[in-house]
Amino acid sequence: MPFKIIRNDITKVKADVIVNTANPNPICASGTDLAIYEAAGKEQLLAERAGIGKIARGDIAVTGAYNLKAKYIIHTVGPVWTDGK
Repeated sequence: MPFKIIRNDITKVKADVIVNTANPNPICASGTDLAIYEAAGKEQLLAERAGIGKIARGDIAVTGAYNLKAKYIIHTVGPVWTDGK
């Protein structure tokens, strides 16, 4: 399946999916996460994420994109790098 890497404002990209580096807990953090929640419709997206619950590091959760031009949001929690480990 072909894919395209786009450098643009993620909240304005028309795509099947956008990827959000998420907090493990269903909260709206800051930076890109905050921009996505605000553009998508914060209350709706927070409610769906709360229904999913905590996301383990290395796992993903998929939600609707609501008011965004994308169809879905993949929320992923990456590893934590501390003291070279």
